[in-house]
Amino acid sequence: MSKQFASHGDMEDKVVSFEKLSDNAYAYTAEGDPNTGVIIGENAVMVIDTQATPVMAQDVIRRIREVSDKPINYILLSHYHAVRVLGASAYGAQEIIASRDTYDLIVERGEEDKASEIGRFPRLFQAVESVPDGLTWPTITFDGYMTVDLGNLEVHLMQVGRGHTKGDTIAWLPEQKILFAGDLVEYQSTPYAGDCYFKEWPQTLDNLAEFEAEQMVPGRGPALKNAAEVKKALAGTRAFLTDLYACVNQGVADGKELRDIYKEAYAFMKPRYSDWVIFDHCMPFDVARAYDEAKGIADPIVWTAQRDIDMWKALENS
Repeated sequence: MSKQFASHGDMEDKVVSFEKLSDNAYAYTAEGDPNTGVIIGENAVMVIDTQATPVMAQDVIRRIREVSDKPINYILLSHYHAVRVLGASAYGAQEIIASRDTYDLIVERGEEDKASEIGRFPRLFQAVESVPDGLTWPTITFDGYMTVDLGNLEVHLMQVGRGHTKGDTIAWLPEQKILFAGDLVEYQSTPYAGDCYFKEWPQTLDNLAEFEAEQMVPGRGPALKNAAEVKKALAGTRAFLTDLYACVNQGVADGKELRDIYKEAYAFMKPRYSDWVIFDHCMPFDVARAYDEAKGIADPIVWTAQRDIDMWKALENS
């Protein structure tokens, strides 16, 4: 490639925050890098998304130990992407929970996704050599809904619709109205939509809005501390997706080629969203998936390391 992935130029370390949302809920965030959620009950801790490597996960564990000595018995995978799951081995959890759809995606494309993501964004895989051979496999799967008792605290795990992937799972504390949304919702960060369902994601966001959450940990961006911020994040994510898909869909309807559609979509989206984290990184993948969906390809095509390179070369190089 004559031009590297945009993410290869993003090598500056981010400032980590570990914020208390309630006596039971914490948000581990890092200026637009992938977030981790933490829920603490009387008997056990649940970690939602693990960071990308076991070495990176150690910082999450250190911060948990500053506030609790309870065992980290549960990990929830909000979806299958490597940057969310490959740190799991560090926690020594009794159970790794995921939706059945997420399990199926790991079977179908886990190895390819692992190689693809590591190649795309090296900073997010610090000490990648610490990742054990193989993939992170759930020990418990569910369809649609389940609960986990952490000791005087019941966590509701749910699939509320397809969006970022077909397996997206949220965690909900109903009495505290705190929602852990995974990458279904981003705040001040560009949604990665390379494996998404553009036509369904907005409805899934509407489903999330019905929870009337008062606090939220999004997939990327700062923790949201009030209902107004939650609504803003939901609306912003929705606007990005609908704006991009409308632009790409029109280009397909006009019979234009992908490269020309990409240029038009980038020019259309840049004034609105270029200040969001990882905008330049996400746009080629997002437009490529939107193009496929507008052409009638219902399910996302598997991204491989070679497909990443070929796509980036076709869209970003002169």
